[in-house]
Amino acid sequence: MVCGGFICTKNALSALNVLYVLVSLLLIGVAAWGKWFDLVSSIRVVAGVISVGIFLFLVAIVGLCGAMKHHQNHLLEVGWNKSAATQRDVEKTLNCCGFSSVPINVSCAASCYNPVTPSACETCSNTIQQIAGEVLRFVGGIGLFFSFTEILGVWLAHRYRNLKDPRSNPGAFL
Repeated sequence: MVCGGFICTKNALSALNVLYVLVSLLLIGVAAWGKWFDLVSSIRVVAGVISVGIFLFLVAIVGLCGAMKHHQNHLLEVGWNKSAATQRDVEKTLNCCGFSSVPINVSCAASCYNPVTPSACETCSNTIQQIAGEVLRFVGGIGLFFSFTEILGVWLAHRYRNLKDPRSNPGAFL
């Protein structure tokens, strides 16, 4: 079995979120330990590290819940059923009808809707998922771009750190 299916991806996301929970707890614990034993004198640094740890912990817990439950369609449908005005706006903008099935005896704001042949329109859940997939690919590409620039920055910083300043005393580093 090749990893890339639903179960493998779910398990990988769950493991990654568990790792983030552990890292966040480690951040919180190390910051508190450092302050407790007076290794760090600045309360701002400790508070900043603990704040980052708490934020990472909350994001990881939400990510873990999302990976375990996988209710993205359910959440979309709850939002869909909350407001008729939102339904009409989405139907008109995305040119789709209904959430999971095209309504037969109900009006639809999409231009593709014809009461005689309602199946000519696509459901809004399919359209939203297609658009969300395209947006996520775009955002993922931007994320990859910035992650590679961060790696380049780390490499340059490491290289710069090990270089001698030609203006300094040549015997200072010996």
